[in-house]
Amino acid sequence: MIAVRGPIGCIGRRLRRWSPRSGVSAASGYTGQQTAAELRISPATVSRILRRLGLNRLAALEPTEPVRRYEREHPGELIHVDIKKLGRFNHVGHRITGDRRGQSNSRGVGWEYVHVCIDDASRVAYAEIKKSERKASAVAFLKAAVIYYAKLGVSIQRVMTDNGSCYKSRAFGRACKRLGLKHIRTRPYTPKTNGKAERFIQTALREWAYAKAYQRSDHRGAELPIWLHRYNWHRPHGSIGAKPPNSRLGLPENNLLRLHT
Repeated sequence: MIAVRGPIGCIGRRLRRWSPRSGVSAASGYTGQQTAAELRISPATVSRILRRLGLNRLAALEPTEPVRRYEREHPGELIHVDIKKLGRFNHVGHRITGDRRGQSNSRGVGWEYVHVCIDDASRVAYAEIKKSERKASAVAFLKAAVIYYAKLGVSIQRVMTDNGSCYKSRAFGRACKRLGLKHIRTRPYTPKTNGKAERFIQTALREWAYAKAYQRSDHRGAELPIWLHRYNWHRPHGSIGAKPPNSRLGLPENNLLRLHT
């Protein structure tokens, strides 16, 4: 291999060097200006060379981890729980009309919090709108979710959440213990660990919350159970062979007719 000399060689050697203190790439902790100062090279030269080498972004030096997809074998083995904060409103918002004039008239109306959960194996989902994201609301939602799945013949074993304060509370921990659930929290700063809940939230926003011009937020809330029924019973799900989530529950015909109302 021919050694590269000059600025490109200096920067290349700088990028390959590792920091003995932190154990991470020295380049990951340095800006272009810091690299230029250490090598006594013009910052513009450093920027131009890094761009030429395709190394001007940290992502090029530290590739993202490959996505590890997983799926529990049986319904109830794991549910993913999360919360989405939505603004309340008293007239059609700019997301629908595209007109931001007068949007300040809705200021002070407040917020509402959509608590969601989704079963890892079947993708059967449940959601409720609460007034807060505090521990009391989180506990109440968890109890309601367990009852909802029980009516479908599904017994919940584990619940996965992020590290929000309501989920780290003793009240939530006690509720999990009383319900016989093992509580799993995601690794900090890795929301993809709870990706099924995140994905469901994005689907709900697109197909329910922002799908039509609701006159008021309470109209939007009234539509949630209707959309949720369609999601669980009728909407084809791309991750389970274009079948609706409830098709994975193996419900007997009698239960199917009783629940599908």
